[in-house]
Amino acid sequence: MRLACERHLRDLKAGPSRGLRWDALAAADATDFFGFLRHSKGEWAGTRFDLAAWQQFLVGAVFGWKRADGFRRFRTAYLEVPRKNGKSTLAAGVGLYLFLADAEPGAEVYNAATKRDQARIVHSESVRMVRRSPSLRREVGIHKDNIFREALASFYRPLGADADTLDGLNPHAVLVDELHAHKTRALWDVLQTAMAARRQPLLFSTTTAGTDTLSVCREQHEYAEQVLRGTVEDDSYFAYVATIDEADDWTSEEAWRKANPNYEVSVKPDDMRELCRQAQRIPARQNAFKRLRLNVWTQQVTRWIDLALWDQQAGLVVEERLRGRPCYGGLDLASVNDLVAWVMVFPDEANPENGPMDVLARLWCPEARLHADDNRYRDQYQAWARDGFLRTTPGNAIDYGFVKKQILEDAERFRIVDLNVDRLFNAHQLAMDLGNEGMQVVAMGMGFLSMAAPMREFERLLLGDQVRHGGHPVLRWMADNLAVRQDPAGNLKPDKEKSQAKIDGIVALVMAIDRAQRHRVGSVYDKRGVVVL
Repeated sequence: MRLACERHLRDLKAGPSRGLRWDALAAADATDFFGFLRHSKGEWAGTRFDLAAWQQFLVGAVFGWKRADGFRRFRTAYLEVPRKNGKSTLAAGVGLYLFLADAEPGAEVYNAATKRDQARIVHSESVRMVRRSPSLRREVGIHKDNIFREALASFYRPLGADADTLDGLNPHAVLVDELHAHKTRALWDVLQTAMAARRQPLLFSTTTAGTDTLSVCREQHEYAEQVLRGTVEDDSYFAYVATIDEADDWTSEEAWRKANPNYEVSVKPDDMRELCRQAQRIPARQNAFKRLRLNVWTQQVTRWIDLALWDQQAGLVVEERLRGRPCYGGLDLASVNDLVAWVMVFPDEANPENGPMDVLARLWCPEARLHADDNRYRDQYQAWARDGFLRTTPGNAIDYGFVKKQILEDAERFRIVDLNVDRLFNAHQLAMDLGNEGMQVVAMGMGFLSMAAPMREFERLLLGDQVRHGGHPVLRWMADNLAVRQDPAGNLKPDKEKSQAKIDGIVALVMAIDRAQRHRVGSVYDKRGVVVL
């Protein structure tokens, strides 16, 4: 925010030399327009939309700066603020101004999102604003989702990436809602290209911080930072990002106020205090609080492992010193065309409950995956393969023969008591083959019933500095990716869908911990001594 304001002040002095002109009347025209609008929800329903100071700055800057030819300077505006700061309501007002008061004949204005239903959220607010304003109702018509001015051939509509076709668009302005939710850049690119024929188009995006560091939203975030810091000069790009600084204490009210420009207005201090208390008590909620309420980019939707906590207990794991110690395994075979993980845990013999647990991880991927175009991590995969941390099997799919061979070799070196396999994925034949070789193999479900207890045990071990993993880089990456899902009873399980990237190694580790835990407390499987499938 500070950098955005400093840029504005700097341009007031140096802008004219670059052909830029500050038009105070145009800025006032845009900000005054909001006086015609009325809020439609919550405690302000029916009251006039009075822009807060930060909103006045944003709207005034976007519409007040002009080029030498008299047209608007900014063609892209990027607004990133935490939830509850009124960005959707602001975007609804901006959309109406662009449709009604921007002097563009045949204006096509769109609210765009990943799905049309999502785009309707902001657009519906615009519709309600029109209906509550006698002045605006006289100017426009409304038919279902379409706001239009028939005499000028202009309209304002919602648009989703799930539309049957995006061909033929000629937008004057597009308001992209929650850019962080866009899994691909396809819609963004289509809209940017479609606006090329307009005199002063505007792509206005609003978002909260996201989790995908390879997304179009993260790309725009980083570009916005470069523009604001002056490392990239782009006079057509406006950026406003509200967040905390790295050194800030995220639990302090000072940090909350810094990140939330509408603090004590639409962002309530009591609500923030309660959410912060929950985040401090429940680690799985910490990332959600930081991302949604402080606008901090996080590694995954629901963070579970603090990477600093993981790193501080790397320790030194020497395989030769593990010979003779009881060992328990977990085998995750869920991805035949990507990663397969085989993880062994070795509880401390003298103190199996509170002593350090050593971890050995073996991971495989098909050799073709190292070079696949759709593998965004292929450079990292190649580096791990070169360093011996990621093994490969020939072809496009995992050859389980290599996995079986390694497990049997490990069984000769270590005292593998038994191992868990995922009963839902690709495990039946390999489990039978291992059972025929004399190994004890148990099928494990991936639901809350099976995963809750070993997840609690894993958390206990981590908090007690009892996981000695040797700093394995692939396992570390997966630990940082891990997201969890929680049921109403508070039970946790790994969530592969919500995790930023692969977590197979951590899933296999939890499966191995399950076996160790069952043997420590006693298990029905100890008495069976058979393959369970």
